[in-house]
Amino acid sequence: MIMEIWRFIDYQTYSPSINMALDEALLEWHSKGQFPPTIRFYGWDPATLSIGYFQKLHREINLQKVKEHGIGLVRRLTGGRAVLHDKELTYSVVVSENHPKMPKTVTEAYRIISLGLLEGFKQLGLHAYFSVPETKEELDMLKNPRSSVCFDAPSWYELVVEGRKVAGSAQTRQKGVILQHGSILLDLDEDILFDLFQYPSDRVRERMQRNFKNKAVAINQIATRKINLEEVREAFKSGFEKGLNIRLEPYTLTEDEMNFVEELAKKRYEHEEWTFAR
Repeated sequence: MIMEIWRFIDYQTYSPSINMALDEALLEWHSKGQFPPTIRFYGWDPATLSIGYFQKLHREINLQKVKEHGIGLVRRLTGGRAVLHDKELTYSVVVSENHPKMPKTVTEAYRIISLGLLEGFKQLGLHAYFSVPETKEELDMLKNPRSSVCFDAPSWYELVVEGRKVAGSAQTRQKGVILQHGSILLDLDEDILFDLFQYPSDRVRERMQRNFKNKAVAINQIATRKINLEEVREAFKSGFEKGLNIRLEPYTLTEDEMNFVEELAKKRYEHEEWTFAR
């Protein structure tokens, strides 16, 4: 059987606004038939707090601490909770809702795409598996998360190792296209992460941060050896190929394509009207 070829945009580090504009541009180009299904790997400069499309920024985020730590801030096109992008591999997947591999429901499409992540963790020698919310409490938390932190909130088909979440993802569907992007943590500074949010009291913060250690983990907290970014890139490239039964063909954006991305970044993601919309 001939494997389907998808485009692969390999790891580069960009500003927060360029990263989000590029993901949106890929969605736009794919919706117009200008791009095939695409997977992209990327990093952030500076380290950035991305907030979900529907999040209430002033109510949930400590903007003073974001500034003090020199952290970037950007609102995503996707929903979900806030994510600190620092020592990680970020991925995005753009594919048509009508693609034969994609189920019609959001949760099942999430599962199919996440098969690539599952295989990537296996390539690194980590026993990852899908965790599905089962209890009424877990299902209720899906509808009304108590925390503003992505890795602290449950989701359908999240990937866990030793019972703790190792990848956080978000998805949107627009113009007949699925955009899913997410974080694969190599290392995590929990003190900085929890500095970036608002809390009713110090006691609440301490309790949430203490509980967080039981819910989320970075790769190098559980691996038997130090794993670097290059290994993670190779593992997840191979993982997506195996999990989705595709072949990834490297692609470099043209000058015109990057100009489009830069204009979109300025028009939307660098504007306070977008970032502070809620």
